[in-house]
Amino acid sequence: MSPSERRNTVRLVFLGAAGVGKSALIRRFLHQSFEHKYTRTVEELHVLEYDTAGSGKMHLEVLDTSGSYSFPAMRELCIRHSDAFALVYAVDDPGSFEEVRRLRDEILQLRGDKSSLITVVGSKADLTETEGRVLLAVDVMTTVEGEWDANFVEASARTGSNTVGVFSALLQQVNLPHGLSPAVGRRRDTLPRPAVKKRPPLKKNNSCILS
Repeated sequence: MSPSERRNTVRLVFLGAAGVGKSALIRRFLHQSFEHKYTRTVEELHVLEYDTAGSGKMHLEVLDTSGSYSFPAMRELCIRHSDAFALVYAVDDPGSFEEVRRLRDEILQLRGDKSSLITVVGSKADLTETEGRVLLAVDVMTTVEGEWDANFVEASARTGSNTVGVFSALLQQVNLPHGLSPAVGRRRDTLPRPAVKKRPPLKKNNSCILS
């Protein structure tokens, strides 16, 4: 990649424990599909390109990381050289939120005084308390927005609800217009492209919290 291309590249990184739904959220946003069978992710880099008014082509990189963190040196490098972070937990797994807390601390430590643009994402937001939800949005929001001064979003890859909201929050943090998120989906150029079954598009909810 040339120096001019690097200047027009923004990288978003999805971090979180294994099985919380990082890949599913990305797949739902890019391909409007959902795979019920869990497949462990090693690492996938999705590269998207679109035109911005007056700035030429912009490359948006979405890095989907492994929840096992087998290579801590690579994770450290990715944290140091990325622009914004989606820290994903599952609403039915309190331990995954503790992992988000640990990841946030690591990001702040590695980046020092540099601005750390973090959005905390509650995945599997379609679950009710009777279906296994343990972490309530209002409680997590108190910590994330009140104590950490970070963005908070809940979304569901299974239903498609608010997956656009996840990416909108990240784009806003890196000063890209909110309205670009649907265009990114239409102009996607994703590598690698997983083989998924196409499903009919689902209506997306643009709110940040689902009741």
